[in-house]
Amino acid sequence: MKKETVTSRIYSIIFNLLDENPDGLRWVDLNKMILEVDSSLHPKTVNGCVWKLIEKYPDQVHKPSKGVFKLKKFDI
Repeated sequence: MKKETVTSRIYSIIFNLLDENPDGLRWVDLNKMILEVDSSLHPKTVNGCVWKLIEKYPDQVHKPSKGVFKLKKFDI
């Protein structure tokens, strides 16, 4: 059985939060909400995952304006 990594857990939380917020989330709110979901995560690891989100998932997430992350599926 494959063990889930910390970053994969963070990305899973990010996609759940973005799916619940079709208008997108600001950087600061996304970071805060991730830590509310799982307070055992290190804030710098969370910040790094959010920082790399667009680079890692360019086909699923975009930034419609500065500091806002949104799932592309809601732009249809």
